[in-house]
Amino acid sequence: MLIFVVAPRKGQTNILVYISICSVIGAFSVSSVKGLGIAIKEILEQKPVYQHPLVYILVGTLVLSVSTQINYLNKALDMFNTSLVTPIYYVCFTTTVVTCSIILFKEWNSMDLGDIIGSLSGFLTIIIGIFLLHAFKSTNITLNPVTDILKLIKSILL
Repeated sequence: MLIFVVAPRKGQTNILVYISICSVIGAFSVSSVKGLGIAIKEILEQKPVYQHPLVYILVGTLVLSVSTQINYLNKALDMFNTSLVTPIYYVCFTTTVVTCSIILFKEWNSMDLGDIIGSLSGFLTIIIGIFLLHAFKSTNITLNPVTDILKLIKSILL
């Protein structure tokens, strides 16, 4: 629905449309690669995995998802500024991949609560850091902290 209904109508004006498509499709590509990695491991252990249709479905999903992802990422980069697309895409892509990994592979079931909190805190720190880098990239920093703080407050309010 996002590709066929929303993208033609709102894709040229809203940066999140193309980036959302890339992020969701990117989660499929990461999951396919992980499944193919497991299949290759099984093949190297002399198990007849290549006889199962799932391997071929994963290859097809990977090819289709990567080509779709590249197409919509190029559309986003054509329409919008690269300095906007890159951080938003990074955050959305990572969020969908982590969510997909939690749901599909249940990797967090074996983690302790402290490890889960640490992973989420690290991810949140990266998101906030990317936001701050791009929000204040045009702010000039001097050696006078009072002037810097006043300029920063002025840039936020205006």
